[in-house]
Amino acid sequence: MRVVEVAEPRVLQPRDAVLRVRKAAICGSDLHMYDGYLPTMEPGDILGHEFVGDVVDVGSEAGELRVGDRVVVPFPISCGRCWFCEHGLYALCDASNPNAAIPRVAYGYSPAGIFGYSHAFGGFAGGQADYVRVPYADVGPAKVPDAVDDEQAVMLSDVMPTGWQAAEACDIQPGDAIAVWGAGPVGLMAVAAARHLGAELVVAIDRYPERLYRAERLGARTIDYTRQDVFEELKDLTSGRGPDACIDAVGMEGHGTGPAYLYDRAKQALRLETDRPTALRQALHACRKGGIVSVPGVYGGFIDKFPMGEIVNKGLTLKSGQTNVQRYLKPLLDVVARGEIDPALVVSHRMPLDRAPAGYRLLREKADEAVKVVLTP
Repeated sequence: MRVVEVAEPRVLQPRDAVLRVRKAAICGSDLHMYDGYLPTMEPGDILGHEFVGDVVDVGSEAGELRVGDRVVVPFPISCGRCWFCEHGLYALCDASNPNAAIPRVAYGYSPAGIFGYSHAFGGFAGGQADYVRVPYADVGPAKVPDAVDDEQAVMLSDVMPTGWQAAEACDIQPGDAIAVWGAGPVGLMAVAAARHLGAELVVAIDRYPERLYRAERLGARTIDYTRQDVFEELKDLTSGRGPDACIDAVGMEGHGTGPAYLYDRAKQALRLETDRPTALRQALHACRKGGIVSVPGVYGGFIDKFPMGEIVNKGLTLKSGQTNVQRYLKPLLDVVARGEIDPALVVSHRMPLDRAPAGYRLLREKADEAVKVVLTP
């Protein structure tokens, strides 16, 4: 990972726009590429799918965008016209990934292209840069109101909508108890969303005090999985029934304790297993009978020892998917503008863009209480 000078992007298609980036963020899922767990990266790739910027150029069919507009851009690139986009499934766009043949090998079908997220997802240059080209700019970018600052806005490109979609998938009813594995940025926004959507009890599970503290500020009860038995604690908090829904906001590089975690760690290191499903297994085990398990955490390939028997015999519903950010962007901008949720709560570090490699190391090692790193070009 290094910072270099490259050619500035330009408008290539009529529906394109070019932005001067104001803020970009390092996502936890960027670390999957940094750690070598997502293939199809190539030398010279520019990362970053969370950014906000000013429009400096537009194509002839870029919709209502105008030079000078301050906009936040969804991380999935969506055409707005295919069957999936027309049904609000923007992250499953059929037209935006020029390298669709690559993910079809693993998944049968291709999801949408994603900014700065390997060539399997289109090879698009990301927003951890001074400038970025935005395809289908008539569909994705949303103008940011004056009441929303840049740090809040950049969280709306991924983190806040992802946490919101994860909570929404839980079909929260009055009185529900929701458990969230992972108190990173997405987990924290899932906590905030679950509370906003009416959950009576939200429990955040992590091991880092600074992350658990942020979850408590958002109204969650907390469990440190290195000191407490997660399953027994959740049973105690829910009168023995278990949470009504569980959210795995951890994904493929989950940490844990015990033999199952050591098994996953060894197999992933040897590339005999692509993902470590520690949090997912716990969520499926802890969820009450007939409950919902929502998975916003990124998984890339194949996992071992998947407890399908629990899903069948407990009547669980499993919901997942990349976030359909375009569906949530404008409503959540209003939520932030009204002061109901402040997504900038997750930001722990601010750095100039030329220190991005240090930001990656900081976030990977969770050093200096790192939760979320924001970069300023």
